[in-house]
Amino acid sequence: MLITATEDLAERVGVAPACESMGVARSTLYYQRKPRQDPKPRLKPARALTDGERQKVLDELHDSRFVDKSPGEVWATLLDEGRYLCSERTMYRILADNEEVKERRNQLKHPEYVKPELLAKGPNEVWSWDITKLKGPVKWTYFYLYVILDIFSRYAVGWMVASKETAQLAQKLIRESCKKQAIDPDQLTIHADRGSPMIAKTTAQLFVSLGINKSHSRPHVSDDNPYSESQFKTLKYCPWFPDRFGSLQDAVAFCRSFFTWYNTEHRHSGIGMLTPEVVHYGLAKDVVEARKKVLEGAFEAHPERFVRGVPMPPDLPQAAWINPPQKVLGVDRRKLQ
Repeated sequence: MLITATEDLAERVGVAPACESMGVARSTLYYQRKPRQDPKPRLKPARALTDGERQKVLDELHDSRFVDKSPGEVWATLLDEGRYLCSERTMYRILADNEEVKERRNQLKHPEYVKPELLAKGPNEVWSWDITKLKGPVKWTYFYLYVILDIFSRYAVGWMVASKETAQLAQKLIRESCKKQAIDPDQLTIHADRGSPMIAKTTAQLFVSLGINKSHSRPHVSDDNPYSESQFKTLKYCPWFPDRFGSLQDAVAFCRSFFTWYNTEHRHSGIGMLTPEVVHYGLAKDVVEARKKVLEGAFEAHPERFVRGVPMPPDLPQAAWINPPQKVLGVDRRKLQ
């Protein structure tokens, strides 16, 4: 109807004014006047192979001596034997028409990795751990920092600096951290990427003995372990992080100072600008209430400075997650923020 009305108006005022007033593109109007026709079927070229010749080429490609060879090899072999059936490209076309242009050998197929979906509504429900390199005193020398992080509180429940990266050292740190936090069986899930210490059979056996659920990132997925990656960035971007460490003892001394600051002084934006220690040990509610009283006092002293009413401190999020489903236990995840 709109096109018809536009055509009627165009007869009186012209195409451009009519299209502008009716909100119709001129190209649309011209297309409706002369719509595209379906292309005519392509005629078979006179030089094309006959059906019998094509079948002969296909039979040759199916021959036992050629079944595992490429069309290029088949073409060259036949040519050396004094035979020419068609070009290499035509062989590919014939195979494509018969849906046979594909890998004919059995190929190794990577397994489909399950997307990790973890939710923590309190401390010591989900830990994330990873290992990062610290530069040593000379080029190509490194120390290895192991860190276990609680994703709800961001509290570093365990860390260790070593001269090598092994599953045995990682298991020792996990065992000691669980003991320090008094972890009960079936209470905790530990998430990690797929480094060799993380997927070692002995690490999996340790989790079974401690009653810990394990979780792993998918290969080549950068955001399946965000908490550990973010913590390492905080470490390496802090102003006093050195370019290199002179010795293992220097690295240990630095990390001891850093993690004390990180756990007890660093106000984390992801947990309502509270410190990880306050959240991890259940002191967050008291701190938030104390902040509210300070802000209420500031409002009472100068209400004209707060045009939106009494200011409120940021709340502690109700949950932390790694790739959560849209609904967890019947609760919309947006309500947990």
